Amino acid sequence: MADLFTNIELSKKDGTIVNGGEALAGKIVALYFSAHWCPPCRQFTPVLKDFYKELEGEDFEIVFVSFDRSEPDLKAYLSECHGDWLHIPFGSDHIQELASKFDVNGIPELVVIKPNGDIITDDGSDDVLEKPPKQVLAEWKSA
Repeated sequence: MADLFTNIELSKKDGTIVNGGEALAGKIVALYFSAHWCPPCRQFTPVLKDFYKELEGEDFEIVFVSFDRSEPDLKAYLSECHGDWLHIPFGSDHIQELASKFDVNGIPELVVIKPNGDIITDDGSDDVLEKPPKQVLAEWKSA
């Protein structure tokens, strides 16, 4: 997984920039494809935020891959209801590359990936909605 993000700069909500490869090394990563303009996304994002908060300190990270139409929309979405996870900066070519690589056809979509880059599930949102966070993470780790 870290190899996929080796040369990609990722941001936190506060503007801190990190090297994706270093930040994601050894972690289960959930790529969250979503956008501010999408009502189902806006419903799911607060649920994902609570899920993420319960897994604080675990070898798990979310990377938000925004389909927002403008940088102000992205920033508004981040400040309104996102967790303190990483995101790809607005306008990055990596957004479309990841959407193509993981065959994202609709949003919200949560693609969960092992540290070695293998896909665990491309429907992680169902797991997040249906089971307790620690159980979900244990299942993802053992997949």
